[in-house]
Amino acid sequence: MTKQSRHLFETVEGLVAASAEAIRPAKRMSVSEAAEEYRYLNNPGAYVGPWLNSMTPYLVEPMDVLASWKFTGMAFAGPAQCGKTDMALNWIGHSVMCDPADIMLIQTSQTTARDFSMRRIDRLHRHSTEVGSRLLNTRQADNTFDKTYRSGMLLSLSWPTINELSGKPIPRLWLTDYDRMSQDVDGEGSPFFLARKRATTFRSFGMCAVESSPGFVVDNPKWVRTSKHEAPPTQGILGIYNQGDRRRWQWQCVGCHSWFEPDFELLNWPDTEDFMEAAEMATLKCPHCEIDYSHDPMDGMPGKHILNQSGVWVPDGCVINSEGVITGTPPRTTIASFWLKGVAAAFSDWKTLVFNYLSAERDYAKTGNEENLKTTVNTDQGKAYTPKSMSSDRVPEELKNRARDKGFKTIPLNVRFLIATIDVQKNRFVVQVHGITSQKDIAIIDRFDVRKSQREDEVAGGKLWVNPGAYPEDWKILSEEVLLKTYPLGDGSGRQMGIKQVLCDSGGREGVTANAYNFYRWLRSGDGDDNVEDEQGEYMWQPGLAGRFMLLKGSSLRTAPRVSVSYPDSQRKDRSAGARGEVPVLFINTNLVKDSLDHMLNRKEPGGRIEFPDWLDDNFYIELTVEVKDLRKGWTNPNRFRNESWDLLAYCIAGTLTLTPPLEHISFDDPPSWAEEWDMNDLVFDPEIQDKPFTGELQKSSKLADLAKNLA
Repeated sequence: MTKQSRHLFETVEGLVAASAEAIRPAKRMSVSEAAEEYRYLNNPGAYVGPWLNSMTPYLVEPMDVLASWKFTGMAFAGPAQCGKTDMALNWIGHSVMCDPADIMLIQTSQTTARDFSMRRIDRLHRHSTEVGSRLLNTRQADNTFDKTYRSGMLLSLSWPTINELSGKPIPRLWLTDYDRMSQDVDGEGSPFFLARKRATTFRSFGMCAVESSPGFVVDNPKWVRTSKHEAPPTQGILGIYNQGDRRRWQWQCVGCHSWFEPDFELLNWPDTEDFMEAAEMATLKCPHCEIDYSHDPMDGMPGKHILNQSGVWVPDGCVINSEGVITGTPPRTTIASFWLKGVAAAFSDWKTLVFNYLSAERDYAKTGNEENLKTTVNTDQGKAYTPKSMSSDRVPEELKNRARDKGFKTIPLNVRFLIATIDVQKNRFVVQVHGITSQKDIAIIDRFDVRKSQREDEVAGGKLWVNPGAYPEDWKILSEEVLLKTYPLGDGSGRQMGIKQVLCDSGGREGVTANAYNFYRWLRSGDGDDNVEDEQGEYMWQPGLAGRFMLLKGSSLRTAPRVSVSYPDSQRKDRSAGARGEVPVLFINTNLVKDSLDHMLNRKEPGGRIEFPDWLDDNFYIELTVEVKDLRKGWTNPNRFRNESWDLLAYCIAGTLTLTPPLEHISFDDPPSWAEEWDMNDLVFDPEIQDKPFTGELQKSSKLADLAKNLA
């Protein structure tokens, strides 16, 4: 016995009292009743006082299921701000005060477990004094990840690793924020599956509970519902919900007395450009009689809080009549599962839900980025998200049907600047030139291959094909063939426009990356005194070309930003790449950028669409349809068909994000000089007056002697 233990039992009475706590029979009190009896909240500025079930009446039934012998699992899917995590604290309080048994609380990571211990568990002990008084008063009994109570009950805080979730028989387990956990723990299965096995020894006395807002996208948007309450097929919390008896929270309409599930789809708001005004006027319409409800009571009609007081959980396969009587046969299962939508969440309001949704929709329309939209659907609405890219199947003929006569490799009237992109193949450079319009559409201007090098074929004569992986000098022809290429304006004036930016893939076959880096260095510095004429042929160079050219590479991280610039250093990795930390490389999150491209290809109206000229061949359109979205792997090319049109357009979108300012932030009422109307555009020139834009800097090396002769 330790010194601290001896101190606890200085009297026989103390020893008897402590022993009695361990053998005390369970109090006949439900989890929700114990919460009101023993739980005290101290959140200054929000609420200070005892726990009130009336604040979150939809939590009563899920909490009480935790002490049920009928179920060994409980799943609660719900939005943020609904109080779902508090159920775990109330369950701990009930276990401590009424029915002691070991509990393991599983957080998403060790860091979040530590934070939960300090912010939630320690405060539970501090403010709910009766619960806190049951904690053993020893250093070993109260540490960050383990709490021991006078009854002998042990509370453990853990995180999902195979060591933590195996070999430990524990009667009660709680997994929080489940959809932010890996769904395969060290290759052994899902956290919920592994955690449930810890409680199997205790049979009907065991319970494994899980809560989360949905975080995974719908696996199959074309699924057919087999029962009224079934959730879409997806991983995570809704996948577990579907294994249970699938209870939905329902309100009763005060007008027609019918019951309905409060859902974001039932909200209405005025069509106005002022999103805050629209959100403030949001109402919810009964789907049966179309009576409107406001978030707060108004004109004698109840608001959300009052409707929640009489709300009822209805299992799948059951119906509820106007008197509130539930009939039917729920699914036979050992999991009680609940799905609450964001409209009913106690600590959020409809104004916020609508404003966040409208803002995310606007962001998606401008950028094609779905992340904000997914977040608000998941966390505000409490629903699974279906990516836009999964909503339709694209075919080449549909895209080709949108093509219009825009002139042959001519710049349409509304194009303000050009972006060229290059894909590196074994024996060719594939080039695509895009025009960015004043409405932020992308118009295809040109598509061609650079095949022949400046190297002589001494056997057959003529020029050899390019070999980007073997010959660094083959890259230099891109200067004249792409960077310094110009295109005629579509107004018949004879004027031309130069290319604002060129982006080139830097990966591929062996040698490509090193040669790509060397090409960038050549663009930046030239060949010094030898740049007038190269021994392999003539190459065009000018100061400032490196500023118009950027290498790019796909990021390996699915959580990476859409674009970011880095300076690879081969001293740390991949020494064969020839990187020395001075070549900028644009890393792109290909999944996010291709999501944006997919959105633009779906759009038919101006303001973020792709425009096609009528001279493109069928292969161009086929290449736009070969990639598919895999929910786990992202965009893939399963049949390995040619997809250059698709990739080069994705590179173009990435390029628009690197401009200063990025395209999505450009106002064409006051644009940069390179995006001005043609008469004021820095990149527009008249070839009768000047050779190229910025004539003083643009010179072909082979013309320097002629220029000197003319000046003599």
